[in-house]
Amino acid sequence: MPLLTPSRAATATTVALAAGALLLSALPAHATATPAQIATSKSTGVTYLKSLQAADGSYVTGGGLSNEWAFSALAAAGTAAADVTPGGDTTKNARLVYRNQLAAPGWPSASPVATDYERGILNAYAAGIDPARVGPGRNLLADLAAYWQSAEPGYYGPSANFNGTVFGLLALAGAKSQAGTQRSPQKLIDASVTAVRANQHNDGGWNYSKAAGDPTALAQGSDIDMTGAAMASLCAGGVPATDPAIIAAKNFLKGKLAASGAFNAMFGVNTDSNGWAVSGLNACGINPQGTDFTSGTGKTPVDFLIAQQFKPGGGFKYLPTDTSPSPYASVDGLRAVAGAGFTATAPTPTTVGEPTWAATTDFTAGTAARLSLVVDDGTNALKVCAVTLTPTGTTTTLGDVLDAAGTATPSGCVTSVTPSTGGGTITALNGTANGGSSTWKVSLDGATATAATRATTVHLGDTVSLRYGS
Repeated sequence: MPLLTPSRAATATTVALAAGALLLSALPAHATATPAQIATSKSTGVTYLKSLQAADGSYVTGGGLSNEWAFSALAAAGTAAADVTPGGDTTKNARLVYRNQLAAPGWPSASPVATDYERGILNAYAAGIDPARVGPGRNLLADLAAYWQSAEPGYYGPSANFNGTVFGLLALAGAKSQAGTQRSPQKLIDASVTAVRANQHNDGGWNYSKAAGDPTALAQGSDIDMTGAAMASLCAGGVPATDPAIIAAKNFLKGKLAASGAFNAMFGVNTDSNGWAVSGLNACGINPQGTDFTSGTGKTPVDFLIAQQFKPGGGFKYLPTDTSPSPYASVDGLRAVAGAGFTATAPTPTTVGEPTWAATTDFTAGTAARLSLVVDDGTNALKVCAVTLTPTGTTTTLGDVLDAAGTATPSGCVTSVTPSTGGGTITALNGTANGGSSTWKVSLDGATATAATRATTVHLGDTVSLRYGS
């Protein structure tokens, strides 16, 4: 299913809490939430999210908004998905169940869209599942690469659905390797940064739809939700908080601050929009309780969020007038209060025997697998694609990857390679030949680039980046 902004999602989906479950009256807001209040909010918020786990251990729901976003909030609050179990049954821990769901051949649906994979990447990462190594047949990063728009570099999925590009940037820049390094080349990240910048409205914010190149669209008012997400994507991609685009976004949000500490969103004051805005500020290292975001009555956006939380139940209501908590609002509220952007590094599980990361390390001979491939000839636009190959062993070679790239998605990633057989040095790719100090080099998962040879070993889940230059 596509990602929805909280305001639109809330108008389409109403979630009722089962009778008697963690529902008590909400308390009034306090000015500038204290560390103790934030700690309590995180603790009770985690308790509420744990109550949403199904008896089979799952958080993924059919139709509407999936509760799998809970993984991003749980990680932000310091709780490992592997430690979340129904009734203490560790064989149904949330990480294991979610990983099996992601690895299933039928996931996410018969007609997937880019945002399905972006959602999966962000939440798998937060759950402690390497999104490129979910299973021998599931590489979420490669699945996303298939949605690269060759005619509009930097966009993922139809460019009119701009949030697909925002969350694509959040996913690729935010889901680091197990070692904490960036997997994708910065040039790939920068292409999406450029696309997001081009869609910033005149008022400093963004909204759900593409505006780039359309003066009328750029002059329209922005919404709180996508402004938070877009600024978070830029900062995740390496844009500093001092950049004019981030300053303009901050000023847009500042101008929407209400006396209650909430932001006046398109559909009124609500937890989801407020949560996305705070997550955007968090991602950029901007204090959501600083002077710029303290109202004349001394209230901050974090203060508002905590006021939206039921005490001691831990769930957050969507609207101030609601009398029951919303799972979706509870995720957005907790993640923001916990200080996170739109994902968080997975905490180390406390359950004995559970590793920090769950990942498949080897190809399975005879089982089709996907890899992300990025080709940069230094002159033309990047070529990005998902390569499907069927390995014959536990590893494969760069030569086999390039040979399989002839039928990659999108097409045109690799049109020719020299030599076409053997294991020797790659002397030409797509018509660009080695010359002088300029040669083809390969980097795997962001590691230091080395001379590209057909015999270079490639492992399951590697992001394969080829670059021509000195």
